[in-house]
Amino acid sequence: MKTRIFKELPDGSSYRVTQSPVGPLYLIAGAQALRAVLWECDLEKPETEAAVAALPVATGHAVIDEAEKQLSEYFTGKRKSFDLPLEMHGTDFQRAAWQALLTVPYGETASYEAQAIKLGGREKVRAVGTANGMNPISIIVPCHRVVGKDGSLTGFGGGLEAKRWLLDLEAGVARLPFR
Repeated sequence: MKTRIFKELPDGSSYRVTQSPVGPLYLIAGAQALRAVLWECDLEKPETEAAVAALPVATGHAVIDEAEKQLSEYFTGKRKSFDLPLEMHGTDFQRAAWQALLTVPYGETASYEAQAIKLGGREKVRAVGTANGMNPISIIVPCHRVVGKDGSLTGFGGGLEAKRWLLDLEAGVARLPFR
């Protein structure tokens, strides 16, 4: 499982750990927008663990409260899209790739190649894969909906088992418990 590395998180961020059917999720937000949804495995990197540990724990935080509520609704099948203010920090290309992820409808998948074509050409397929792998707002910015050209499951920050479970959830066939 590839873990994303976050050496720094934007000033003014705070976080909360929320439990989900796919394991603990670390919700990180500023005063006005959600900045990250990290997996427990993301914190396996010392740089990321230190960056999160340096943040204050959010209590009574409107953005994180709403993110928790919407994620809970998503995990119970009551929500098919998210309506949250997002603040995505990355390169121009990464932000464009993440915006493209937001166009993949609930319950559907797209290939990395299709995403690359939307972003300017097939030759960008590796760059798309790299950008998707750095998606800071997992699940809400649905990188789990991107699969190989042949439909195979490929890399995902939360692991392939979590990716399969999320796709199954959206197909209406997810089983609990996850692990």
